[in-house]
Amino acid sequence: MVLETLNPTHYNITSLVPDAMPVATVPILILMCFLFLIWNHEETSSIPGPGYCMGIGPLISHGRFLWMGVGNACNYYNKTYGEFVRVWISGEETFIISK
Repeated sequence: MVLETLNPTHYNITSLVPDAMPVATVPILILMCFLFLIWNHEETSSIPGPGYCMGIGPLISHGRFLWMGVGNACNYYNKTYGEFVRVWISGEETFIISK
């Protein structure tokens, strides 16, 4: 009796799922992908700086400040993007102004 309950052929999952399920799944997946894109969309800023890119930009920006220190990271961003730069430090949008 124990072996019969552990037998994977005893439970046929395909008989439990109706035939219409795969047809309904495709529009739901498309809708979820569309909502995910809208949720992650950020308005482009006129201020230069590293891109947001679904949250990866702030992680890289913050990591650079931790790794290089504030002074060296500011110099790097000023050389790369100019004297007015938008970066993220600890998840907060921060502006670096230097000349």
